[in-house]
Amino acid sequence: MKQVIFDTDIGIDDAMALLFLHYSPDVNLLGIVTGFGNASVENTTRNALFLKEQFNIDAPVFRGAAEAIGERLGEGYPDFVHGSNGLGEIEFAEPGIEVESTAGAQGIVDLVTANPNELSIVAVGRMTNLALALELCPELPSLVKEVVIMGGAFGLNGHRGNVSPVAEANIAGDPQAADIVFTSGLPITIVGLDVTQESIASSHFFDQLRDDAGAAGELIYRISRRYLEFHQERTGHYECSVHDSSAVAYLLNPDLFETEQAVVRVVTEGIAMGETIASSPGARYESNEWQDKPTVNICTSVDSDRLLDLYKSTLALASN
Repeated sequence: MKQVIFDTDIGIDDAMALLFLHYSPDVNLLGIVTGFGNASVENTTRNALFLKEQFNIDAPVFRGAAEAIGERLGEGYPDFVHGSNGLGEIEFAEPGIEVESTAGAQGIVDLVTANPNELSIVAVGRMTNLALALELCPELPSLVKEVVIMGGAFGLNGHRGNVSPVAEANIAGDPQAADIVFTSGLPITIVGLDVTQESIASSHFFDQLRDDAGAAGELIYRISRRYLEFHQERTGHYECSVHDSSAVAYLLNPDLFETEQAVVRVVTEGIAMGETIASSPGARYESNEWQDKPTVNICTSVDSDRLLDLYKSTLALASN
């Protein structure tokens, strides 16, 4: 049984990933930590509380970072993707439950130190909460079992950035935090655009969830309308990549992915802000920015059909 903290900026794909975790029989969700990103932290926190209340999720919700610790690429929030409320502009009642009084980074530290070497952190938003948690608890890398991050792009499989030619949104949203996290020694696996854009959820995929996954499938179908419309405007296809849920899929079944070890640094300023740059372990260059830094695990390929099947079969449990 995986003991999990979910660090998220709950928009549409984050909601899909949260329900993936919630209905997995192999996951015990111990905490949900929110942050800015797909929407303001006020909206992402409200969205987390809404999902917790709607689907009887036991995990406490901690409100995390409201802004980046350093410069970030762009301003505001991508309401053209997720809607101004972060959930595709669907209407829902304000949650009747409250967020925890403990701040998000401290919530991470408290849960990890209470469960040393047992917790997996799935981080699918900006890396701000993790960077702040490392500041609070420098020994965190020795206490966490694993960290699975949806973020970054390394140019593999023909995939590059989605907010610049080289940068992915979660990393570009707080590059300084990402660089701190990737060089911290945390046991990290990066699930980047290199693999998330290999798994495509079609309109039929969402129809199946609506028909087979009860109230959870119905909600995913409703919030996905805005998301699919955005992707159709951008690509001409009424379908979307499976981003955040790919990180959950790695947590549940890493055999779906091929990986390699690398030292990863993040560009924190200039035209390439947010770019993730990987170096082979031990390689020597004129620059020493990659030397003597800890390695992380990078996903390089994925069995997309099996990943989509895992998602659908797990969400089908919501109808029971």
